[in-house]
Amino acid sequence: MLQMTKKDAQKKPLNKAIALSGAGLQMGLTIYLASLLGKWLDQKFETTYLTITITLFAIFIATYALIKQANKIND
Repeated sequence: MLQMTKKDAQKKPLNKAIALSGAGLQMGLTIYLASLLGKWLDQKFETTYLTITITLFAIFIATYALIKQANKIND
């Protein structure tokens, strides 16, 4: 039976932290791009509600994806 070395034990939490920080960056990028899309659509169609609507939708989607990814990492 193989035993975990001290280096392996330290590496596993570090990998989880890196993966979760990447997920956070992905969440931020998703929300940012959605807000840019909303602003562009507001200008194109001369409205004022698309930026807020699309950004809120992106927040819900990004949060859902972050939770799913965090659960997958922690399993």
